Amino acid sequence: GDSWGIFTFLCAALCNLPALPALNCTEELGAGQSIQKTYDLTRYLEHQLRTLAGTYLNYLGPPFNEPDFNPPRLARVERVPSATVDLDLWRGLTDNARLAANYRAYSRLLCYLRALDGQAATAELRHRLGHFCSSLQGLVLSIAGVMSSLGYPLPVGPAGPSAPPGTAGAPNDFLKKMDDFWLLKELQTWLWRSAKDFNRLKKKVPPAVVTLRLEARGF
Repeated sequence: GDSWGIFTFLCAALCNLPALPALNCTEELGAGQSIQKTYDLTRYLEHQLRTLAGTYLNYLGPPFNEPDFNPPRLARVERVPSATVDLDLWRGLTDNARLAANYRAYSRLLCYLRALDGQAATAELRHRLGHFCSSLQGLVLSIAGVMSSLGYPLPVGPAGPSAPPGTAGAPNDFLKKMDDFWLLKELQTWLWRSAKDFNRLKKKVPPAVVTLRLEARGF
């Protein structure tokens, strides 16, 4: 009898308690992890390009494989997106503008690299180019994922070039090789700068943000 009475009293007391807010803990994932993944992929591509560039420049032969070879950039290779923008000007852009520029550049560079893959004369070089193209395609998709997670729209319009290097009637074999040389050089610079971009961006957006929400019950 006494136990039943105590139980009944407790139930009545609990039913008459004022509505209390419930503390819910949710973890917002997405942007931070996507940025970290893109940064890691950029650094991996930097490492991968060093091996690919050495192999490809040896394939082109002298003077392209000589360490001190530094020719002027020809007007005909201006179709390849240039990363030689003043760093202060680049850093002055918004995150959205830098991401859009990266997305456009790698989309175009990927088209050029695929053309090189089709022209490569050796099986080893085709394998390396094919593997690198797959990784670069992953970077393009990863940048798109970062933009989406941050609420930025993807750039509109065609991202690819009108014609890959060497296909628009390079006057001679040397100039075609020059196109290939500058493609690799610009790609190297883009990856170097992109790694810095994503490193700064990941410091702005933590990998995981724990948010506490108060939800009132009974209202």
